[in-house]
Amino acid sequence: MLLQFYPSMIPLLFLILLPLIEPNQTHLIEWSNARKLTWNDFQGKPNDESDNAALTSSNINFQFGYGSAGFNYTISCRFDKNQSWVKVKSDHVLAHEQGHFDIAEIHARKLNKALKEYKYNRNTVSQDVNKIYEDIMKKHHETQSIYDKETDHSRNSAKQEEWYKKIANDLKSLEAYADYKK
Repeated sequence: MLLQFYPSMIPLLFLILLPLIEPNQTHLIEWSNARKLTWNDFQGKPNDESDNAALTSSNINFQFGYGSAGFNYTISCRFDKNQSWVKVKSDHVLAHEQGHFDIAEIHARKLNKALKEYKYNRNTVSQDVNKIYEDIMKKHHETQSIYDKETDHSRNSAKQEEWYKKIANDLKSLEAYADYKK
């Protein structure tokens, strides 16, 4: 079971539960520039009602804590093997699915950037940080949808090539914020 941070969760409770669930996360792949997805990573059962050739399930997980000394946080960007599936295997489709995972990484970096820029306010930190997270996640989901719409789920080759360049440029421009994986 993968726990994600939702604004209504109590951060302390989440931080206490996280160590209890981490050891059995072998179905999760941390985003890494050195490790690209393979079809072996897509182990979920395909949705027969979907027209998609494949589906990438990626998650940006976020936990934070705060007190009189300040605030700290952790971020992870992971691919879920059990929830990701494939019907049509081709290099073209796999590259498109990698794009979805890369877009998640871009937004994990944007979250890290926004949190680094945040001016800590002990009285409003919970609300402030939740708002930052919600805003980034909204943009993340919108970007994923636009990616599929513009590329027609990888079928529009010209748009797909444009997106590969955009994704590569975004990853590079946010490289300074890839350090959230400490």
